[in-house]
Amino acid sequence: MSVMSGIPATVGPVLYTAACPECRARFELSAGALRLAIGASRRTTFYSFTCPECDMAVRKPAGERIVELLTGGGVRTLRLYSTV
Repeated sequence: MSVMSGIPATVGPVLYTAACPECRARFELSAGALRLAIGASRRTTFYSFTCPECDMAVRKPAGERIVELLTGGGVRTLRLYSTV
């Protein structure tokens, strides 16, 4: 918790705006509803969630800025390693 001018500042839960490519619904998701996978390349770095409207599993690419926002907001992260 941070304090500004002697008044405690509290922050509510982080919400992310997302859209489903299947049903085209737009909605907000909490950090707990998202998963982030960080791989060795752009192709293997993505975030995923389940659409609350149509129950479709959604996977979208995550660039550097998205990774920064999701990790900073408490989204669970899985680091993918190559076994080559």
